[in-house]
Amino acid sequence: MFIQTESTPNPATLKFLPGQTVLEAGTADFPSAEAAGKSPLAQRIFAVGGVTGVFFGNDFVTVTKDDAVEWDHIKPAVLGAVMEHYQSGQPVIDEGGQQASGHAEHSGEDGEIVNQIKELLDSRVRPAVAQDGGDITFHGFDRGVVYLHMQGACAGCPSSTLTLKMGIENLLRHYIPEVTEVRPVAV
Repeated sequence: MFIQTESTPNPATLKFLPGQTVLEAGTADFPSAEAAGKSPLAQRIFAVGGVTGVFFGNDFVTVTKDDAVEWDHIKPAVLGAVMEHYQSGQPVIDEGGQQASGHAEHSGEDGEIVNQIKELLDSRVRPAVAQDGGDITFHGFDRGVVYLHMQGACAGCPSSTLTLKMGIENLLRHYIPEVTEVRPVAV
């Protein structure tokens, strides 16, 4: 098994490409070791000292490290954990585990606007941020303000504010006049 790695715009996050499907559908975010309970793969990765977050996409695993640790010191151990997992035959996520995290549900009079927002996020934004090892999902819409949840490499990325304001906000405002602002939200 050959696992490729790619850097992300977030220097604390590295993208691991195992060359096979990680998740059939959706994404899974494990912002702490405690959150990894239903994922044998995430548990193995968190066992590596210095790992602070794990995120799964369709064909990648994004790992975030503590700033006090250098990638040169933990990258081999993370590669070993991913390889060990795939050789074990265990599932990435146990049945009934957290998976396919996506957009929050929205009910109310802004349903049509919210559907347009989700459609633009799915068609234009999410594929681009997946390339960087992350995901951005809809969290809410209130009086012109869109609230988005950033995951994986996007969470805590130094350029995430610029991405939100200059990229996503401009895109949504262009196509949906009712949108006035985009703000990040921590879940």
